[in-house]
Amino acid sequence: MLKGIDVSSNNQSFSISGMNFVIVKATEGHTYTNPKQKQQAATARSAGLVVGFYHFLWPGDVDAQAQYFVEHCDSREGDILAVDWETTDVNTRASSAEKDAILHKIKALRPSHRVILYCNRDFWLHHDTTSHACDGLWIADYESSPGHPHITAPWLIHQYTRKPLDTNVARFDSRAAMSSWASGATIHTPA
Repeated sequence: MLKGIDVSSNNQSFSISGMNFVIVKATEGHTYTNPKQKQQAATARSAGLVVGFYHFLWPGDVDAQAQYFVEHCDSREGDILAVDWETTDVNTRASSAEKDAILHKIKALRPSHRVILYCNRDFWLHHDTTSHACDGLWIADYESSPGHPHITAPWLIHQYTRKPLDTNVARFDSRAAMSSWASGATIHTPA
């Protein structure tokens, strides 16, 4: 398993020591862009880490949100793109159908990128109705040990803690294997 972190504009600084990947918040809804995403991604790229970007999904016009994400995300070929599906700061959430629609739209807009879904275990077990996660499921479960989320569905990345940063493990044998998968060169069979 590979260790990695995800960061947002709230992370003024972060250590990449011992990490293999970094996933950076790029956008939220159809109006917010992380002003630090370019610098945060550059930190990861300079160390040769696998890079990804995520969009925080709001209920509503998912086509506009997908377009906003791909236009304002600092991604390059070979970067992972993710949709973060959880409760918003005003206690709303996108439906399972909206989650599916934005994943499909991002994949249509960026077909050469791997597109994955991030959600917590509660969302996956109680709000998801289709089990659609596009190219992979990134599951948050803080009540389990790294690499052992309490779900039966196949998963790609497990976010197992938020302290001191959102920390994850990915089911790859090596950074090269994760990079190859992210670039679309290989089909991934989880480690």
